[in-house]
Amino acid sequence: MSQDPVLTFTDRGIFCPDGGFHIDPWRPVDHALITHGHSDHARWGHRRYLATHQALPVIRHRLGQIDASGIAFGESLRIGGVTVSFHPAGHVPGSAQIRVERRGEVWVVSGDYKIENDGLAEAFTPVRCHCFISECTFGLPVFRWQPQDSVMRGIVDWWQGNAASGRTSVIGAYSFGKAQRILSGLGGIGPILTHGAVEDTTEILRQQGYPLPTTIRVTPGIDLAANRGALVIAPPSAIGAAWMRRFGEVDAAMASGWMAIRGLKRRRGLGTGFVVSDHADWGGLVSAIRETGAERVFVTHGYTVPFRRWLSEQGYDAGIVSTEFGEDMAEAAE
Repeated sequence: MSQDPVLTFTDRGIFCPDGGFHIDPWRPVDHALITHGHSDHARWGHRRYLATHQALPVIRHRLGQIDASGIAFGESLRIGGVTVSFHPAGHVPGSAQIRVERRGEVWVVSGDYKIENDGLAEAFTPVRCHCFISECTFGLPVFRWQPQDSVMRGIVDWWQGNAASGRTSVIGAYSFGKAQRILSGLGGIGPILTHGAVEDTTEILRQQGYPLPTTIRVTPGIDLAANRGALVIAPPSAIGAAWMRRFGEVDAAMASGWMAIRGLKRRRGLGTGFVVSDHADWGGLVSAIRETGAERVFVTHGYTVPFRRWLSEQGYDAGIVSTEFGEDMAEAAE
């Protein structure tokens, strides 16, 4: 690889000097390439935005009036002295890894990703490169996910058990991505009610053609008796809040990769937690990195120190990038 890196790391975000753009910047810039619509990656205030056609509707919904352009998955675009392209990350609908090539040298920014095909988001596609910038949210060997079909069966059993006992099942899931993944996996089994934040995003994705079942928006005048035994999907911030009281006797659960940590589930006061994550687990991270063929790897948010150490022990030229990525800030504001 050349001495001058294709991408550099600044206080505004990942920057491409030869292209004059940033990738998922966390402070205002002139030209931002955006991997996906979660608000820790797609922030307000940039002069121009570029994202996949599939990602833009949610980004516009969340950010309002912006100057934004779309690009197809796999389409090559010349920007200054580099060529860029967007490739499926499997994280949420429309999410992408961003490939940047300069004179035969290729760097890839993963954004957030998972390698299991959830049947809704565009399936993760490994991209060969010399340098891979990878998230490692769950970069410890303790994090190993069960197949999605198995997890969905567990949710169905819990839901049906509650319905038989006269309780409403309320599950907390991020309003963009995870909520729709659960809807896609459970649609047709029974009535599903949604918090407004979940329904707004779900309707945007429906209009784009993503296959999502019919749902019922929770409104002040909703007929709960007519929907007894329903499943309710709401943002995590709604679990335990006054919003839930309208449902009477409920059993609340959370869908999150963090439910793999028993202590966290207890601290949230939940009897039930489902391990569902839109990020790669340990095995997913390892296999994704190996499939890139990269010799150099930078890790961003998550368990960066132990994961970088493991990569170095495996012979990678590994480093840590300090970023402001993390949880979706929009959920914290719900």
